[in-house]
Amino acid sequence: MIFPTKPEPRDVDPARSAIVVVDMQNAFASKGGMFDLSSLDISGARRVIDVIRETLDVARSAGIRVVYLVMGYDEAMTTCGGPDSPNWHKELALKLVRKRPELKGKVLTQGQWDWQVVDDLKPQPGDLVVNKTRYSGFYGTPLDSMLRTRGIRTLFFAGIATNVCVESTLRDAFFLDYWPILLHDATMQAGPPLLQEATIKNVENYLGWTLTTSDFMQTVNQHLVRGARV
Repeated sequence: MIFPTKPEPRDVDPARSAIVVVDMQNAFASKGGMFDLSSLDISGARRVIDVIRETLDVARSAGIRVVYLVMGYDEAMTTCGGPDSPNWHKELALKLVRKRPELKGKVLTQGQWDWQVVDDLKPQPGDLVVNKTRYSGFYGTPLDSMLRTRGIRTLFFAGIATNVCVESTLRDAFFLDYWPILLHDATMQAGPPLLQEATIKNVENYLGWTLTTSDFMQTVNQHLVRGARV
């Protein structure tokens, strides 16, 4: 399949491709979740959820693998790092817990509502789910080996937040010689819109390719129609 990616088209084998859905959890996309409690704007989350759901349906119909990344810590928060770790100082959930200790064991804690994938995007049988404790889905996880053993070479990215966990994982994918494609309208930034635009430009110029979900779905559907005629 040839996708109309920017800055130039990419010829992609669906059997060697996956969509990486980054952190589509209540923490980042639902009212009462960690982002909302931290006064970050989540008004765009509903649109992102809807477009990802539609995109995943089309991807699965073409045999494109779906991979979920889920950010979260153990209940005692031993996996987040202590004061000697920069993650302890910068990661939003950890800062929120220090400000509001009653939230410990609730925000971004494995098994809790905040940690769960939003209801409309629950993983389906056959999808891969990878838990992570840092922004990048490759750090300290089996993601790389899971992809390589399945022959995956191209990664489409969707999720939240564009400028944090999505970009961090996409960068590592590029460094590991995957072919990263950002489905930019299936993402939402943490912070002002300029951060969304900055990530899109970084990807197009230095780290990979970008594509809209409408172009993704149109290309896949045309491929399926041609295949049905053969």
